[in-house]
Amino acid sequence: MGFVGVLTIIIAVLIGTGVGLSLAETTNIKNQENFTEFAPALPTKILDINGTLITEFSADEKRELVSLSELPRHLINAVLAREDPDFYKHKGFSIRGIGRAVYGQLTGNNLGGGSTITQQVAGTLYTDRTEMTLSRKLRELWWALQMERRYTKNEILEIYLNKMYMGPGVYGVEAASKYFFGHSAREITLAEAAVLVIQLSSPARYNPLDNPNTAMDRQRSVLDRMIEFGYTNREAAEASFNEYWANYDYTRASTAAYYDRKDAAPWFSEYVRRELEGMMYGPMDYYRDGYTVHTTLNLKHQQTAAKFMEEGLVKANKEYAKSGGARLDRAERTYIPVVDLLALCFDLRGIRETTGAQNEQKALNKYTKVINPVVDMAALAFGLQDLKPITNEGFVNLKDSTDQNVVEGALIAIENETGYITALIGGSKYDESNQLIRATQGRVMPGSSFKPLYYSAAIDTRQFTAASLIYDIPVVFHNEDGTPYIPLNFKGEWKGSVLLYNALAQSMNVPSLKILDSIGFDAAINRAAALLGIEDPAVKRRTFPRVYPMGLGIISIAPIQMARAFATFANQGREVVPIAIRSVQDRNGKVILDTEREVRLRQRQMGNNIQVISPQNAYVMTSILKKTVEIGTLAYGAGWGAKFTFQDDQGKRYRIPAAGKTGTTQNWSDAWAVGFTPYYTSAIWFGFDKPGNSLGLSLTGATLSGPIWGDFMREIHQGLPEKNFIRPSSGIIDVAVCAKSGLLRTPACNEGEVSLSFLEGTQPVQYCTIHGEKNTTFPADLEPRDILAIDDSLTNGLKMPTLSLDLLAGTPAGSRNRSTGASQGDRVIRGTASPVDETTPWAEAPADEVEYPVFIPGNGPELPAYNPLLD
Repeated sequence: MGFVGVLTIIIAVLIGTGVGLSLAETTNIKNQENFTEFAPALPTKILDINGTLITEFSADEKRELVSLSELPRHLINAVLAREDPDFYKHKGFSIRGIGRAVYGQLTGNNLGGGSTITQQVAGTLYTDRTEMTLSRKLRELWWALQMERRYTKNEILEIYLNKMYMGPGVYGVEAASKYFFGHSAREITLAEAAVLVIQLSSPARYNPLDNPNTAMDRQRSVLDRMIEFGYTNREAAEASFNEYWANYDYTRASTAAYYDRKDAAPWFSEYVRRELEGMMYGPMDYYRDGYTVHTTLNLKHQQTAAKFMEEGLVKANKEYAKSGGARLDRAERTYIPVVDLLALCFDLRGIRETTGAQNEQKALNKYTKVINPVVDMAALAFGLQDLKPITNEGFVNLKDSTDQNVVEGALIAIENETGYITALIGGSKYDESNQLIRATQGRVMPGSSFKPLYYSAAIDTRQFTAASLIYDIPVVFHNEDGTPYIPLNFKGEWKGSVLLYNALAQSMNVPSLKILDSIGFDAAINRAAALLGIEDPAVKRRTFPRVYPMGLGIISIAPIQMARAFATFANQGREVVPIAIRSVQDRNGKVILDTEREVRLRQRQMGNNIQVISPQNAYVMTSILKKTVEIGTLAYGAGWGAKFTFQDDQGKRYRIPAAGKTGTTQNWSDAWAVGFTPYYTSAIWFGFDKPGNSLGLSLTGATLSGPIWGDFMREIHQGLPEKNFIRPSSGIIDVAVCAKSGLLRTPACNEGEVSLSFLEGTQPVQYCTIHGEKNTTFPADLEPRDILAIDDSLTNGLKMPTLSLDLLAGTPAGSRNRSTGASQGDRVIRGTASPVDETTPWAEAPADEVEYPVFIPGNGPELPAYNPLLD
């Protein structure tokens, strides 16, 4: 075989291979681009507990298919006039268009692209259109020819109108029309059609929301082309153009379609989306695979939460602005002129510079809040692009100021028995600039709402009961490093002798820290960590500093953790794991993730370890926290019980019991309300994203968060049957005690009685010695019940000591006496009666000589007139 023969064979092989590949690729067109023959990307549906649609997660490609026959003729004409007037005449390419594009490239002028509509579709589907090479153009041309063989012109145009990218996250004319204009492409006007088609060439440059003036110019050129081709007349084009811009919203921002979707619970949906990211693996894609996610949300609860939180945020920001403005006005009128005068008289340059900086800051605030938005709108309206970087910087400054000066809030509600998250509010409004889910991600100080967690540990020591008598007086505590700490109560008030339940209900700080001091940091931290669900030792160390302010809630935790802790009290001490996703099904209905089942299996395997605390401890703590709702800081928010009073179908009135705690942190910067019923637990927080500001005296846990908690809980309990907290079958004793002493009541007790729950064996066994000295005869209704027998001689010998401070000499300051609980500034007095210090409870009081601390005014460090630590 000669050279010619070999060459012929090689050429034949190459031609055959090329033809074969061409035929194979042509066949692929049928498989890849026939809309009816491939599985399209489907959104993931998020459903609430009742199966109601919350929202859908779709890919960044927000796409809705529409038939060519459904679109108005002027939209099709606008596309043809702008992109390809000869579309119905050519065979997939245009010699004139290609020549125009080549000439433009050679001369450096932008004369438009040379691609026909068919070439644009082919390039989008089969090539990388960002590649500016001759080989890419040749591949695009070849695919265009194959498509012209496979499809009709109308089919190619329909593919084009449904496939092409047309704006931030939107593809196709239907999705683009809904995004830009708020309605279907089926209803599009002439002017809107012109705006829509210019997105095909450069969605970023011609976006009417970002660049309205540039879009306006291009829109007019499209309308002129339509007039030129006879698709419309001048009058119709002008009328539609004027109507569009007369109703244009210059204030609307251009956001991705994801944030523009319909969502009945955006904060919860975002929480679910983040949970899904951690659960799914491999090729699983919740944006495209069409899953159905069954969640725990109750949309009725969510709507109620959104309503009351919105009202609370409006109130909080209004009150904050009012009080802040009043403080600044007073300072400017009274103090700043005096400071300026002193600075001038004594040449205090530093002070003069400070006042100058204050004026500069005021001017900056005025610009960012008032002037900058106007300048930004003018830049958009008149095409002053050079101003945009300046206004953008102004908005950054405004965002920083907002974080510190705008009151935010969060709410989370949990079903006690299941841990279902039934409502979740993460902040004021969910959007691109506000995505911190404060209910789950926030790390804020809980204030006094933290106290019940270590009170629970105190109850388990059996040294403390709900009736333990503690003195609420000024005391100096010393941290482990020796630094002193002097806590004060709200408004600097002192109550003297108080019972433990009342100290918690009224949120007294000194009695709480005495309890913390007695049980020790280890017991308090271990119990709090268990209730909050903190297991990692490193996280535990970071969360709980071993200093006394920790006992007043000066730590950082999330509202979901507080809700979990209080739900444990309501759930008889059993672990409560908050969950949002119950299960996930694929597009065929098959369960691929069974989250709730996994949680329940793990809990069953725990056996008795599922008890975070004992049922008895949970019941005692619940009974104590009920007092906060009845007579304490949460009573106002609960309407003194009225908000939890309901009526059944027969007209019978009943009350669902509620328990909880408020919290207000140092400088009034955070306001909390956390509470529960036998059904649900909810936690509510208000405060700032960045520390440094105060809500003001009028906005506390009791006055701001408490009423919203009460309103929300009232609404979600409507229609629920009467239900009480479950009482353990054993280990609990209820005793009516003197409201003053916490001991058994006598006929002389004239300050009322209170019924309290005790761990069996810790109930008081002595009779009140405050009201009368001897009580040997008791009415029938005061006969002791469920108590230990005591000797009459011991009863007759009990007497509270009397103390005359003016007879006592001062004691030199010294280190804290760990055996008596006395600290420097305290005076140790000896007597022969039951103790009043918290370290020796009445139930175990010896009759011999004991010690207890008494504060001596003027001894030890000087107390400040006021301390901003609140309830």
